[in-house]
Amino acid sequence: MAKAGKKKPAAKKAVAKKKPAAKKAVAKKAAPKKAAAKKAAPKKAVAKKAAPKKAAPKKAKAKRKPSAALMKPMTPSATLAEVVGAKPIPRGQITKNLWAYIKKNGLQDQKNRRQINADDKLKKIFGGKASVNMFEMTKLVSKHIS
Repeated sequence: MAKAGKKKPAAKKAVAKKKPAAKKAVAKKAAPKKAAAKKAAPKKAVAKKAAPKKAAPKKAKAKRKPSAALMKPMTPSATLAEVVGAKPIPRGQITKNLWAYIKKNGLQDQKNRRQINADDKLKKIFGGKASVNMFEMTKLVSKHIS
């Protein structure tokens, strides 16, 4: 009886092994059709995924806070006040007003736009120089701010 008990499980294992092998053979024949379907599906899925991303609104970035030192009102000197105004205003606004004056009066050089051709008011600010580049201009203007 001991032998009979051993044979039955062995027979079940053999039967069990044959069935999955038969299923694998059937699956191999059907696999090329499924593979073709799988290749087509990701292309459609990618197209569907791309559309919502384009339509999704972008999150607004947090605005940078200006430096407190740059926003501090500064008093322009009497010579600079003729161009930008006498009220205490931040440095950025002084530069903005100065550029507005330069563009309004056409004081930028036509060939080299970095050069500023000074008129009578700007010559006082620029230390008597007839022409200064825009980077030197900020250095000279800073001497007239307190």
